[in-house]
Amino acid sequence: MTPIEDIIIAAAKKAVQELFNQEATDKLIQLQHTRKDFEGDFTLVTFPLVRFAKKSPEATGKLIGEYLVENVEELTGFNVVKGFLNLVVGDAYWFSFLQEIAPLPQYGVASKDSKGLRMVEYSSPNTNKPLHLGHLRNNFLGYSVAKILQANGHPTVKVQIINDRGIHICKSMVAWQKFGNGETPTSSGMKGDKLVGKYYVAFDKAYKVEIAELIEGGRTEEEAKKQAPLLLEAQNMLLKWEEKDAETVALWEKMNGWVYEGFEKTYTEMGVDFDKLYYESNTYLTGKDIVEKGLEQGVFYKREDGSVWIDLTEDGLDEKLVLRKDGTAVYMTQDIGTAIMRFNEFPGLESQIYTVGNEQEYHFKVLFLILEKLGFSQAKSNFHLSYGMVELPEGKMKSREGTVVDADDLLDEMAQAAQQIAEEQGKLEDVSDEDKKELYKAIGYGALKYFLLRVDPKKTMMFDPKESIDFYGNTGPFIQFNYVRTRALLRKAAANGIQVGSSELVSLTDGERMLLHKLYDFPATLSAAAAQYDPSQIANYVYDLVKLYSSFYQGTPILKEENDAIRGMRLELTKQTGNVIKTGMELLGIHMPERM
Repeated sequence: MTPIEDIIIAAAKKAVQELFNQEATDKLIQLQHTRKDFEGDFTLVTFPLVRFAKKSPEATGKLIGEYLVENVEELTGFNVVKGFLNLVVGDAYWFSFLQEIAPLPQYGVASKDSKGLRMVEYSSPNTNKPLHLGHLRNNFLGYSVAKILQANGHPTVKVQIINDRGIHICKSMVAWQKFGNGETPTSSGMKGDKLVGKYYVAFDKAYKVEIAELIEGGRTEEEAKKQAPLLLEAQNMLLKWEEKDAETVALWEKMNGWVYEGFEKTYTEMGVDFDKLYYESNTYLTGKDIVEKGLEQGVFYKREDGSVWIDLTEDGLDEKLVLRKDGTAVYMTQDIGTAIMRFNEFPGLESQIYTVGNEQEYHFKVLFLILEKLGFSQAKSNFHLSYGMVELPEGKMKSREGTVVDADDLLDEMAQAAQQIAEEQGKLEDVSDEDKKELYKAIGYGALKYFLLRVDPKKTMMFDPKESIDFYGNTGPFIQFNYVRTRALLRKAAANGIQVGSSELVSLTDGERMLLHKLYDFPATLSAAAAQYDPSQIANYVYDLVKLYSSFYQGTPILKEENDAIRGMRLELTKQTGNVIKTGMELLGIHMPERM
C-alpha cells in the first residue's frame, strides 16, 4: 500500500506542472499533519508555490485543492486557511490501511537485522555502592533505546563498562577491613552490593571524624583532607592493587564478587540485561597501550614531567591529559581502550551509543575526537545519549552520605503501591497469589519506567512516586488499563462467537478516522525515536493513542453495535490499537498485563 504522503506529494508536483506549467522540487512541496483544530489529515503549505501561480496563497491553495480532489481518489475534500491547504483523506484509504495491517505480526517493526550494527552502553556502575534512582533512569533509557533500534532493523549489542577500579573501591575495602569483623552477605543477610555500599558510607563518616580531629590539632581543612590516616590507607591500597599485591587483589575480587551478585538481582527485577560486560580493570591497560602507540604516531605528546597529552585547541577544545606523569591512567585512557576494543571485536559496528549523564558531555566530545585522530572514522557516528538527573523534593542524592533512593527499595515500594490500589478496586478475587504478585510488579514497575521515560532524556526531572502510579493521566497504569480493555473486549467477542474484522467498506466516524490516522503514524514515530535516541517519543505517542481509544471506547458502541460489518471493523480497530499499545510499551521495557 503506497503511503498517502507519497501519493499527495507526487500529485501536488503534477498539479504545479499542469496548472502553472512549472516544475516543483521536493523542497517546495511541504506536507505536514493538519493541526487538531482544523478539518483535514494532511496540510500542504502553499507559500512556496505562490510564485508559480502568481496568485495569493489562498487562491493558490484553492486551485491545487480542486485539482487534487478531482485527480486523487484517496482525497475526498479540502479547505484553505490562509496559506495552508488542508486535505481530507477518504474512508476507503483508512479502511484499506486497517485491512493491510490486520494480518501483520508486529505492525511498524522493521525486518530483523536489516540495517547496520549498533552498540548501546548503559548502567556502568561503580562497585562501591548499590544501584539507585539515577541508575534506574540510565538503565531504562539505554535498554529502551536498544529495543527501539532493534525494532528499526538494527542488530544491537547491549553492553556496560563496570567501574571496578580506583580509589572509591579501595575506600570500601579499607572500611570493611577496619570495621567489618568478617561480615559477609551470607552472615548479614544483606545483598552484596548493599553490604559494600554500607562500608563506603562507613568510610566517609570515619574520614570526616579524622578530618575534624586534624583541624582541631591545628591543620588547615585542605591539609586535614589530604593527611587523614584513612585516606592514606586507601591510597596505599590502590597502589598495592596496581602492583598486583596478592592479598589486596584477593580482597578486591571477593568484595566485587559480592557486588556483582547484588547487581544481577537488581537487573533481573528491573527487566534489563546485557549482551557483553566490560571491566575497567581490563580496558584501562588496553588504553595505556594505545596511548603509547599514539605517542609514537604523533597523535599525543609528552611534557617535561613525563605526562602524556593531546592538543585539541585547533578543534575548538583544549589540551587533554591521557596519562599522568607517573604513568597511571585517567578515565579518558580507559574509555579510549574500551571504545577501540569494541570496534575491533565488532568489525561491522556503525556506532557506539553511550548512556551517561549530561555532566559528561565535554568528556565525550573529546573522546570521539581522539578516536577519529587515532584512525577510527566510525567514531564520527558515536553518540553521547546525554540525560538529565532525577531530582527529588528533598534535594539531590549523595552516595557517600547514604542519602540515595535505593533502586531495590523503590521497585519494592512501587509494587506495594500497585498492590494497594488493586486491592482497593477488588477485581482480582479469582487470580492466584503468584499471578497477583506478578501483576503488582507489572503495574508498579511499569509506572516507574513510564514516568522516567516519558520525559525528554536531556531534561532534568522530578520524580513523584504518587503521580507515577495514578490510573488517570499520562501514566503507565492508565495506558495498561486501556490496553486491558482492548483485550477484554476481544475475549468477550470470542466467547460469543463474534467475528473480528470485516471486508465490507463502512462509513467511519471522526473518532475511528482519528484512531486510524494515529495508528498510521506509528512507523514514522518509531523511526524518529530511533534516529534521535529518544524513548519519550514512543511514550507520548502511546499516551496520545490511548487517549483517542479511550474516547472512542466510551462514546461508540462496539460489541453492542448491531451492524455486523461495523462491529467487525470496530473490533479490528480495537485489536490493532491494542497491538500497537503493547508494541510501544514493550519498547519501553514495560510488561503489559492481560487483565488488571
